[in-house]
Amino acid sequence: MGYQGIHNYHSNIEIPKKSSKNYKLTDEDKKANQGKASTRIFVEHINAKIKTFQILKQKYRNRRKRYNLRVNLICGLINFDRNMMV
Repeated sequence: MGYQGIHNYHSNIEIPKKSSKNYKLTDEDKKANQGKASTRIFVEHINAKIKTFQILKQKYRNRRKRYNLRVNLICGLINFDRNMMV
């Protein structure tokens, strides 16, 4: 229920289907939910890797002009590492 009304802010969002006592999910709905969950987990793993560098987790105490540069470098390292694993 936490996603109700989010379409007002973001038009390109995919919300998983929910079942209720009277309405059970079909197999197609379950497969769609599983696909959405696998995409969400992929994104959550990338966010966790970024947070290991502590730049998004803690207060940034250096020059603000270099913040974007450092975030981009960290994301580049993560992308490089991910591409090397594939």
